[in-house]
Amino acid sequence: MMEAEVTAIVGPKGKHNPNRKAFRHGAEEGRVVLGGRKVPIQRPRVRTKDGQEVRLSSYEAFQDEQLLTQAALERMLHGLSTRRYHHGLEPVGDDLPAVATSKSSVSRHFVAATRKALAELLARPLGDQRYLVLMLDGIEVADHTVVVALGITDDGQKQILGLWEGATENATVCRALLTDLVERGLRVDGGILVVIDGAKALRAAVRDVLGARATVQRCQVHKKRNVLDHLPDEARAWVSRKLEQAWRETDYEKARTALTSLAKTLDDKYPGAAASLREGLEETLTVLRLELPEALRKTLRSTNPIESAFEKVRMASRNVKRWRNGQQVLRWTAAGLLEAEKGFRRIKGYRQLPMLSEALSRACCEIPVSQ
Repeated sequence: MMEAEVTAIVGPKGKHNPNRKAFRHGAEEGRVVLGGRKVPIQRPRVRTKDGQEVRLSSYEAFQDEQLLTQAALERMLHGLSTRRYHHGLEPVGDDLPAVATSKSSVSRHFVAATRKALAELLARPLGDQRYLVLMLDGIEVADHTVVVALGITDDGQKQILGLWEGATENATVCRALLTDLVERGLRVDGGILVVIDGAKALRAAVRDVLGARATVQRCQVHKKRNVLDHLPDEARAWVSRKLEQAWRETDYEKARTALTSLAKTLDDKYPGAAASLREGLEETLTVLRLELPEALRKTLRSTNPIESAFEKVRMASRNVKRWRNGQQVLRWTAAGLLEAEKGFRRIKGYRQLPMLSEALSRACCEIPVSQ
C-alpha cells in the first residue's frame, strides 16, 4: 500500500519523468499497528524537489494508535486479561517481534478506550428522540452502586441513556441521574412510563424530577423477590404462585383484588411480607391499568431488559481483581453497557407502542393544571 502511494506521487520506478515534483529517498525503520500490536517495517521515504519530506497517508493510517486502543477494548471486554493478551493477537508472522503488548501498555490503551466510552455516553444528546419508556435500575460493582437508565424509543429501540455512581442507590444519586437526563434533552411533556425496581429512593427521585407526567411501573420481579425475602422457605412457593396468578390477570381490578386479598392473608403470620406487598402495590399493575396488550405488558412489567445488559457488565469485568476507585467502576460499567447495546434488538410488542403513547397522553390530560 505504501509503495503504491509512492508510485502515485513520484511515478513508476526506473522511468524518467521530467514533470515529477518529488522523488524516492530510500527507506527507514518504522512501526505500524497490525493484528493488535506494533510491528517493525522498512517504510519508503519521499522528498520534494526542494528537499521537504512527503508524509505518506498510508503509513500514518497504520500508525494510528486508535487501532491498538480499539483492539485492547474489544479483547478485554470479551474476557482476555492483560496477562494473557498476547493469546488473542492475530497472526502476522513468527519472525516479526511484537511491541505494545505488555500488561502496562494494554492497560493504558484500555483505560483510554473506556474513558472515551464513558465520556461519549454521558454526553449523548437525548432531545432528538421520543422516549416512551425509561427503565432505571442499579448494579453493584465492588463497593459501589451504579444506577443506569435505559430508554425505549417510540419505534421500540433500546438505548443506554446514562449512569451515575454512588455508595448506595439513594435519592441523591437517583435525582442526579434523572436531572442529567433532563438537562441533555429527555422530554416527558407527552408522558413517559418509568419502570423501576422497588427502591423508594428511585420512586422519590422520579416524583421530584419528572413530576406527574411520569407514570410509574414497579418491577414485578423485584417486588416478588422483596416479598419472598420476608417469608420462610415453606411459604415461598405458594406465595410466589399467588403473586404470579394475580399479575397474569388481564383485568386491573381483579388483579388488584387478588393482591389485596393475599396481603390480608399474610397479615397475621407474616406481617413483614404483607407490608412489603402493600408498598407500591398498585404501581406493580400500571401496565394493566393502562390497558396495554399482552406482549407489551410482558416486556414492561419488569426491568429485565436492563438486567440483561448488566450481565454483559459482569462478564466483561470478571477478570478485574483490584478496583481502585469509582471512576474505574464507571469506566468498566459504561464500556460493558455500550458493548451490550450493540446487540440490542427492538422490544417484543414494538408494533403496539402507539397504544402506549395514547395511554400516556390520556394520563397527562388527567393531570390537574396546577401540576
